Amino acid sequence: METKQLGNTDVTISAIGLGGMPMSLSSRPPEAQAIETIHRALDLGVFLIDTADSYCKDESDKHHNERLIHKALQQYQGDASNVVVATKGGLMRPGGSWTRNGNPDHLRETIQISFDAFGGEKPIDLWQYHAPDPNYTIEESLTPAKEAVAAGTIRFVGVSNFSVEQIKRARDVVDIVSVQNQYNPWQRQPETDGVLEYCEREGLTFLPWSPLGGSRRVASLPDIPAIAQLAKAKGVSVYAIVLAWLRAKSPCIVPIPGASKASSIENSVKSAQIQLSSEEVGQIDNATS
Repeated sequence: METKQLGNTDVTISAIGLGGMPMSLSSRPPEAQAIETIHRALDLGVFLIDTADSYCKDESDKHHNERLIHKALQQYQGDASNVVVATKGGLMRPGGSWTRNGNPDHLRETIQISFDAFGGEKPIDLWQYHAPDPNYTIEESLTPAKEAVAAGTIRFVGVSNFSVEQIKRARDVVDIVSVQNQYNPWQRQPETDGVLEYCEREGLTFLPWSPLGGSRRVASLPDIPAIAQLAKAKGVSVYAIVLAWLRAKSPCIVPIPGASKASSIENSVKSAQIQLSSEEVGQIDNATS
């Protein structure tokens, strides 16, 4: 597996990550299947796992995915010492919906719970503020993360769903190593709002969420000739082609496709071996614009 540096740190991450969200929502698979998926990812050389305190059914189930990942890592028979787990805080799940909560007191509490969910013995590798809450300033909401870094509870900090201006403000509070915004062939805002260019210039890792465009887009991928033809020509799945398209957009991009079964991450990992030409990238651009 190709590797990348996490932001401007000396930490190495795999060029493809594993997104944990599908393993903990209301449509979650049996726990044994989820753990098998995580173990298969590790076997394939994936050692970046993305999660969040809000990857759960609802508020009564908060931090489910974090605890699941910790359990899977504890049960893994191989070497998991280099695994980097990136979590997030700042979203709530009342009744299964998604709402923002940037209250500093809440964030202090959820950071501690996340730390405990991962075993409470070593710092959270990467904690990301999930989305800015307009009820609080970025400075207020990121102060708990700064405190946690100083206390040794968090190692590195990232942000999610941030504009360039908001990233700059965040960096005035605490060192930022990553940005996680939505990006896929149908949602290309990072190309036009300057975030992708900023991350590349500043050496920040860009983690595109919803890299395959969501369930509706995933189901229609085989029906897009440009993607289907490239997949056939290169002997991989249509999903791997989309992930390869993302990786071709910038060297700072590390896709984190979600998976709830081993075959899904097996498909995703194959994208690390695919090099798309500028012409092939353009074909996908034109087919999905």
